[in-house]
Amino acid sequence: MIKVGVIGVGSISDCHLDAYVKNPNSELYAICDINEKTLKEKQERYKIPAERCFTDYNEMLKLKELDAVSVCTWNSEHAPATIAALNAGKNVLCEKPMSTSVEKAQEMLDAAKKNGKLLQIGFVRRYGDDAKVLKDLVNNGFFGDIYFAKASYLRRNGNPEGWFGDKSRSGGGPLVDLGVHVIDLVRYVEGNKKPVSVYGATFRKLLNRPNLKTPKGYYSSSKTDHDICDVEDLATALIRFEDGSVLSVEASFSLNIKKGSGAIELFGTKGGAKLDGSQLDLTTEMYDYMTDVNLSGAQTGMGDFFQHEIDHFVDCVEHPEIKCIAPAEDGVTIMKILCAIYESAASGHEVVLD
Repeated sequence: MIKVGVIGVGSISDCHLDAYVKNPNSELYAICDINEKTLKEKQERYKIPAERCFTDYNEMLKLKELDAVSVCTWNSEHAPATIAALNAGKNVLCEKPMSTSVEKAQEMLDAAKKNGKLLQIGFVRRYGDDAKVLKDLVNNGFFGDIYFAKASYLRRNGNPEGWFGDKSRSGGGPLVDLGVHVIDLVRYVEGNKKPVSVYGATFRKLLNRPNLKTPKGYYSSSKTDHDICDVEDLATALIRFEDGSVLSVEASFSLNIKKGSGAIELFGTKGGAKLDGSQLDLTTEMYDYMTDVNLSGAQTGMGDFFQHEIDHFVDCVEHPEIKCIAPAEDGVTIMKILCAIYESAASGHEVVLD
């Protein structure tokens, strides 16, 4: 049984904490958060002894018996917390996005290699039942040559505020918070194609809709009455891959649409697909007729994807011979894409990747 600590026990951490408790091969051993009130609440909820609750992760990492940690802090702290944990000899599951810059992400990867420890990135959509179905269809040739894809994660009024709207802590807005999920999902099911160029645009028009009285439904645990909002509220981009295929991306916190959505679409020479929620619509040809196939239900939903992610992390820590399906190398590649979109948006020109 591996002993696990969690750095940052705000809202997203509950998915990690609950999953570690349910995993028969892990023990939720220690927690850390700079907010003492939040730390106390989680200590009581998960019955963690007070001597294993910390406000400084460097102190928590001194626990020699600790085997692994989840890093669930705000984005700007991902790199320093992860590197400190790796240097302390711990395996790490770091929430997405990997960091706030390509350089920081590379430092994290280098630290993992130097210390011979696992660094898994929290691309949780890779563990969904829907991802398994799509990947199975790709591997069995249903799509043929996939040459175009769309990925959208749009909210009408969904800026969580708190650190999410503060670029110094988040590194960006809906692109790094929401868009990263669907960009990575498309890239993963298509076989992790190498990106070669990006053209992007971002907009700060509606911000966090401070004038509205309509409840958002999305709130950060760090929300205060003096939050700032200096991130984009809409990002869009075209990503070109080495094989010539293209991915079109849209992500928003605030947008004048009827309702929010989160969908990916794949278009190939033999077939196409649209995954929207738990519904997967397939389009193809049979006997020279255009044919539609609908798959829905448990097999095309996300399922308990956080549990699957934590279970995979625990398995990889216990059995290093298991190949991690969300390695740090993929995290670095996604950071290159995200940062290139922001660079392109600022310059108004295409950005060519290494």
